[in-house]
Amino acid sequence: MGREVVVLMTNPCTIATAAAQSALFITRSAMLHPRSIATMNNQDQNSATTTTHLDAIFKQKKGLLSRVRKDLKGMDPTQRSEEDNAIQSLVLKAPWFKSCKRLCAYISCSALREVDTLQVLSEILQNPAKDGHSQMGKKLYVPRVEDRNSHMRMLNISSIDDLIANSMNILEPAPVDADGKEREDVMLADDPVDLFLLPGLAFDKSGRRLGRGGGYYDTFLMKYQELANERKWKQPLLVALSYSLQIMDDGVIPVTPNDVLVDALVSPSGVIPISPAALERCL
Repeated sequence: MGREVVVLMTNPCTIATAAAQSALFITRSAMLHPRSIATMNNQDQNSATTTTHLDAIFKQKKGLLSRVRKDLKGMDPTQRSEEDNAIQSLVLKAPWFKSCKRLCAYISCSALREVDTLQVLSEILQNPAKDGHSQMGKKLYVPRVEDRNSHMRMLNISSIDDLIANSMNILEPAPVDADGKEREDVMLADDPVDLFLLPGLAFDKSGRRLGRGGGYYDTFLMKYQELANERKWKQPLLVALSYSLQIMDDGVIPVTPNDVLVDALVSPSGVIPISPAALERCL
């Protein structure tokens, strides 16, 4: 919002003198350092162009968010249930899921009309890893939102009972377990995760993902990818779960430098590998 600034001209001569001195300084600077002034002007123009471009992208995202939310709200409940079952069945049968030892996955929320993950989570929690070394079990980390500034953690759970409802009635892990011990944070874990199961509102077959506008997943994924690089770990496979109506034509979803691309999509019709890593693991 713009603000009107009112200057009381109690001493107009002083103000005029200051303005003249400022103008003289800029003139002298331009004569002595013409390239510096030109560079400053170019930087200002580039900054303004970037800001305008980002504003246009955010406006596009907002319009697409509104459209997809409306489509999801109008989705037939029977179709939703069928697609939930089909997507989870594909995940459970996928070689990249069967082979993973540690993963991060979202807790689906029906009010947000996210693809259901209850079957997948139940399968994992019925066969948990023992101290992270089980041949059959998997170690599971799930999200906990810490504030409104895109800060999210992924904490280890071993039971659905480890989840509590937050202020928005979304299930997430309590920071400590029943014994008062802090849950393991995936960012502080000794071993890497192999897989992320991701939510979203819209996706395309080039890997673009549109979230809900908070930036929580993009921020977290960028940090985890940096951590994996620092520790020389293999990057985890980023797999998004999508209803059929959430898959857009290529180019429809606008992106910014902070948007993280996914490696693969799982829709009711099958697994869609996108990145070279996904093509390698999905075949």
